Amino acid sequence: MRRILTATAALALTTGMASAEYSLTILHTNDVHARFEPISKYDGPCAAEDNTAGECFGGTARMVNAVEAARARSDNTILVDAGDQFQGTLFYTYYKGKLAAEMMNMLGYDGMTVGNHEFDDGPEVLASFMAAIDFPILMSNADVSGEPLLADKLAKSTVIERSGEKIGLIGLTPQDTDELASPGDNVTFSDPIAAVQEEVDKLTADGVNKIIVLSHSGYGVDQAVAEGTTGVDVIVGGHSNTLLGSMERAEGPYPTMVGQTAIVSAYAYGKYLGELNVTFDDDGNVTAAEGVPVLIDASVEEDAATVARIAEMAAPLEEIRSKVVAQIDQAIEGDRTFCRAEVCEMGVLIADAMLDRVKDQGIDVAIQNGGGIRASIEAGDVTMGEVLTVLPFQNTLSTFRVDGATLLAALENGVSQVEEGGGRFPQVSGMSFAFDASADPGSRVSDVLIGGVPLDPAKTYGVVSNNYVRNGGDGYEMFKSAADAYDFGPDLAEVTAEYLIQNGPYTPFTDDRIVAK
Repeated sequence: MRRILTATAALALTTGMASAEYSLTILHTNDVHARFEPISKYDGPCAAEDNTAGECFGGTARMVNAVEAARARSDNTILVDAGDQFQGTLFYTYYKGKLAAEMMNMLGYDGMTVGNHEFDDGPEVLASFMAAIDFPILMSNADVSGEPLLADKLAKSTVIERSGEKIGLIGLTPQDTDELASPGDNVTFSDPIAAVQEEVDKLTADGVNKIIVLSHSGYGVDQAVAEGTTGVDVIVGGHSNTLLGSMERAEGPYPTMVGQTAIVSAYAYGKYLGELNVTFDDDGNVTAAEGVPVLIDASVEEDAATVARIAEMAAPLEEIRSKVVAQIDQAIEGDRTFCRAEVCEMGVLIADAMLDRVKDQGIDVAIQNGGGIRASIEAGDVTMGEVLTVLPFQNTLSTFRVDGATLLAALENGVSQVEEGGGRFPQVSGMSFAFDASADPGSRVSDVLIGGVPLDPAKTYGVVSNNYVRNGGDGYEMFKSAADAYDFGPDLAEVTAEYLIQNGPYTPFTDDRIVAK
């Protein structure tokens, strides 16, 4: 079993066998979500004048120079991505994976794992993306042999070479991707620990002793994989949008060491470029691992050619994006930290807008999954582009009828992963409830009121949600057999925009519709 050497052993190795050491800088991104243009401090669109004033972050044009500078700091680098390049802005809605492939090829990525959002439009769009990229995309914990578009094309792992050494890359995606996206019936997902170990064993048998897992499975799963496997040197994480380091809001150290494995993650949306410097001895033992996520702020100059190319690709989107739909005096908070754990301002807005739209159809309550809320909105003019950044999935309103027992089961599902930041957390309207996260999943919800009246398990209620949730997404399997289901209502983003127009000037708020005990 390989192990991290002690500082003394590492020093001895350095002084006595310096020629045997191998240093590698791992540059990494995750959860970019089609943020090719700079973002605001709320992770949404950043106005041109704010970008000029130095108030914006990220954007591919800055990332070009950030990567170039990082490569200049090391004579041996790789650039990898931990998934979810797809979905999040009109760039993806309009171009699907085409622009992501172009930008990633230009940046010179060496590998990527499949994120759950790479399956948002089925295997077809993923296959087209794979055909366009110049680097491997990987997924170890899935069987794609029954899907003709991916079979014999989507590998579990690969080997690349740098400075004469072989480096093994293994891909990992969420085990519940079939609930989170649309992979189709021909792709099945499996346990991450067993899948990673199987690939590690294959790579080790082939003489590869430097192994990196590109994991789109979340910080918690990454730690479990590190604990439950042997032979993994580094895990480059994604999915949970985890920021690691010593800065404010960081969730752990960079890297987080679990046994012999270094875990890193660089938040999301291209706001940071992860930069991990790893040193190995000749047997593949990690003797040092240190680094920092580099903040891509206004101090990083934008590459002019990239700015011009993105502006060219943005031209067809401008008419839609620039339409002002509302004016707000204060920001509407839509950060995942809140919207996946408690009542949040954006959740209130969206759920109220949904219910308002169908209130004359005998609908009693609205449920919006917190994971479908992707950004906050700044104070001032609200454009359609901003609304589409918050709600990018082109989900439609779905109306249906279920009994109270099913509705209770749905709420239990919604809070079953709250401690993990699960996207199934329910933002609601027309109802209120309490939950106790310390109780066992399935027994957490209490005090459910519908229109101020206690929930009746035998009574039938009208529900509005989005078509993703109604069809079983995020674990809402209980809605798949609902009565009178209609999944083809208006686009949720349009519904929200119209509600803002009708209720302007809108003032964001929260109330006690959801109470954590």
